[in-house]
Amino acid sequence: MEAVQQQKKRVLAIDIARGMSVVLMMMIHTMLIYGTIETQTKSILGEITLWLGRGTTMFLVSMGISFVLSRRQSFLAVCKRALYILAIGYGMNLLKFLVPEFIFGGLPETFVSAYGLKSGTLETGIFFLLLGDILQLAGLTLFIMGVINHYSKSKYVPLAVALLIIAVSKELSGYRIGIPGLDYCCDLLFSNQFNVYFPVFPWSAFILIGMFLGRWYKELNENQELFFKKMLWVGLAFIAVGGILNFSNPEYHFGDYYHLGPGGSILLLGTNLVLYWLINIVVQLFKENNGVFNFLIFCSKHVTSLYVIQWVLINWGMYVVGFWNQDQLAVLCLVPAVIILSISIQFAYSEIKTQLRARKTTANTNELIVNN
Repeated sequence: MEAVQQQKKRVLAIDIARGMSVVLMMMIHTMLIYGTIETQTKSILGEITLWLGRGTTMFLVSMGISFVLSRRQSFLAVCKRALYILAIGYGMNLLKFLVPEFIFGGLPETFVSAYGLKSGTLETGIFFLLLGDILQLAGLTLFIMGVINHYSKSKYVPLAVALLIIAVSKELSGYRIGIPGLDYCCDLLFSNQFNVYFPVFPWSAFILIGMFLGRWYKELNENQELFFKKMLWVGLAFIAVGGILNFSNPEYHFGDYYHLGPGGSILLLGTNLVLYWLINIVVQLFKENNGVFNFLIFCSKHVTSLYVIQWVLINWGMYVVGFWNQDQLAVLCLVPAVIILSISIQFAYSEIKTQLRARKTTANTNELIVNN
């Protein structure tokens, strides 16, 4: 998400972590859509995949760090970016759900019934168009970040806001004011149902913690070694606090992954910060210019479009491989297929954009020569 001019400010470990989160998202989404319930909950692959899926939140922390390092810091620029991300999110829903529902002959009945809906109805179309996902969360959180950035440059402000959001999220979970339309806005903020998978409370806290870390990194004069050491200690402190809270009441704090309580959020945040520290160690051990790193950096640079591509592919793929009916071996084969196809489409899309830009530049240059 950073501009090209900010390349020198990029932190390789952050790029690698974000690239890993993209690959993990493809794995978990493939399992969630294609794997049988038994495959997801009782197989070794299912257990590993679902736990690895907890690491996809590295994308959210990375977003906050990248925001601080980006040159687009004005309030207006941030708001425009937020609206752009929201537009992509709802555009993805249109491609992901409404195209199959109204053009391909209807979403699989087993898929629709899992949400308590019936295929082919207006209610179903509206529900899936408005489904809240990570992109809706990212867009809304950008507005919060824009306000914080406009009024304060202290690193402790996003930290304080993040901790406040974590503290009150479970108590506000499910809050509605009882007015149609506005209730949907409440759901985007506080949902405890699966019409919104990542409500702003508590998930925006992950992005805001990233904003705190990004400001801290800049205060440390971009000393990466010191930065990741401090990140480790913050992560361990979060794990200790989150672990105690989860032990005291596991159902309240971590009973529902998508609608976490304070202990679950803090524990997950701490785990991700320690993972960043570990990834940085791995990055330091190997040369930057290698195939794996280059692949992950490519995924990191195209995280938003890859997120859309892989979800559309997976949902459209239900017409080929079905919904919730593949065993462990089949899912194991489908995961690399989804990854390879998604990356291939992204690469082709990037190449087309590059060629179009080159042609436009050439045309503009020729026009200037003719006019002169």
